[in-house]
Amino acid sequence: MCGRYVVAYDPQTLVSGFSLTRIQPFERRWNVAPTMPVPVVYDTREGERVCEPMRWGLVPHWAKDTAIGAKLNNARVEGVAEKPSFRQALRRRRCILPASGFYEWTVATGSDGKPYKQPHYISPGAQPFLAMAGLFEAWRPADAGEDGEWLLTCCVITTAANAVMAPIHDRMPLLLAPADWATWLRRDLQDPQALAPLLHASSGPGDALQTWPVARTVSRAGNEGPALVEPLAAPPAGPAADG
Repeated sequence: MCGRYVVAYDPQTLVSGFSLTRIQPFERRWNVAPTMPVPVVYDTREGERVCEPMRWGLVPHWAKDTAIGAKLNNARVEGVAEKPSFRQALRRRRCILPASGFYEWTVATGSDGKPYKQPHYISPGAQPFLAMAGLFEAWRPADAGEDGEWLLTCCVITTAANAVMAPIHDRMPLLLAPADWATWLRRDLQDPQALAPLLHASSGPGDALQTWPVARTVSRAGNEGPALVEPLAAPPAGPAADG
């Protein structure tokens, strides 16, 4: 799964990496949580490759309201082509969510014998960012009329953990290699079978991941700042307060 991640890269790395024609400014954050706006790369119907903010948590176009988005920040790759919440977006509205890294939690035991959740930060090593495969939707209320404002939302596709992630969690974001970005973003490619090699790739940039434990302050969504990704100097002694 992917429940928290980091957006702290230089926007220029996206412009050059994806050959963007335009990019909207975004705030650097070290503790991005669902429902927050995140930078998303996608191809427009007019053929432009852009980066715009979208709310993290997919709201399908047929939804009656936005509440469903709280449950759809992730889409499991298994069945994504068949499930009503994701199948149309997989065909027509694929995107990439660039991330400086992401967090995952393991269960550990403190010196007092009590279990607690230990966060870990997973980074791309030498690369400037990870390219997380995603889906996006445009939604507005049924009674909004033709002039109603569209809400853009997105989700991260997740897959089985690779060898680096397996000791921490059994799931991870589906990471796309640079050679696959253009294919994934193509609006005219709408056959799920043609996307199968990307959806089920078991190697690629994910093999170069680095991971280390971090302070439990990241467990609170309100906490922010680059200190959240700093490695712990020593293993925690027990389930101290989250700060």
